[in-house]
Amino acid sequence: MNVTVRLAQQPEADALLGRSPLAALVGMLLDQQVPMEWAFTGPLTIAQRLGEQDLDAHEIATYNPDEFVALLCEKPAVHRYPAAMAKRVQQLCQFLVAQYDGDAGALWKDVATGRELLSRLNALPGFGKQKSQIFLALLGKQYGVRPQGWREAAGLYGEEGSFRSVADITGPESLEQVRATKQEVKRAAKEEKAAKEAQAKGRVRV
Repeated sequence: MNVTVRLAQQPEADALLGRSPLAALVGMLLDQQVPMEWAFTGPLTIAQRLGEQDLDAHEIATYNPDEFVALLCEKPAVHRYPAAMAKRVQQLCQFLVAQYDGDAGALWKDVATGRELLSRLNALPGFGKQKSQIFLALLGKQYGVRPQGWREAAGLYGEEGSFRSVADITGPESLEQVRATKQEVKRAAKEEKAAKEAQAKGRVRV
């Protein structure tokens, strides 16, 4: 794998994400409750603290758990919740070693359909449906992994020009567009919730 991405907005981190399937997968795992660029810089930070040029699933899977937590907690921390994420990264790598001999790229190699790939992603520790769909969209839009029906399997995130997730980030401008879309979705959801609560209260008064 050798593609150009700008997910971390940091050249060295993005270079690693562009050449390493495991780094991309770990970045996606870290992408929750922190800014997207912080999450996708994480794989490079972990690799550097391990003294490596890339992440190795076998090495991480067998790393002393307490020492790996300390590695991610070291300042600046890799994540807002570095201890919890250290455990998740190790679980992900242990799964990859057990199921794919440590090769993250084998997840999508020779996969026939988007639905099949989504099923494989859903089976990963730490990957729910939404995260799996976003990563599927990222693979299709930026990594050239496009099995039949990949857009449909990725749901709304697979739509062209949707700017709903990291799958649509190609630079600073698109990053801001994605952030704006997320804020709009949150605002709409908040308004819908408030409207339902008001409607429920009205029924109670009657």
